[in-house]
Amino acid sequence: MIITKSIPFSKDEMKPLKEQFDIYIKTVIDIEKNICSAGCDLHADSEKVLLEQGSAQEDLWGGGINLETKEIDYNSFINIRPNQNNTTIEIQDFAIKEKFEQLMKEYFKEMYE
Repeated sequence: MIITKSIPFSKDEMKPLKEQFDIYIKTVIDIEKNICSAGCDLHADSEKVLLEQGSAQEDLWGGGINLETKEIDYNSFINIRPNQNNTTIEIQDFAIKEKFEQLMKEYFKEMYE
């Protein structure tokens, strides 16, 4: 189940988000509009949702969160963008990575409390 929103996820909302991978939730975040789409099977699925809602491709970055360890990762095939100097699946630009992490911690703050 994909849920896309601009406010943090509640604990109840996180339950269906983890259906796909049990302890892991894939996410795509529009780092300019501060919108998170989570719970996708493929990052491209959430990317499509955000693009249809008017997000710009260059603002969308993918990763995920491990619900047991609370570790955030910055890996997704949608991140491979040579035209934005991102040549691997991991977010390489420090400022983008930092913004992505900040937003992930905000959207999943229920896990950290």
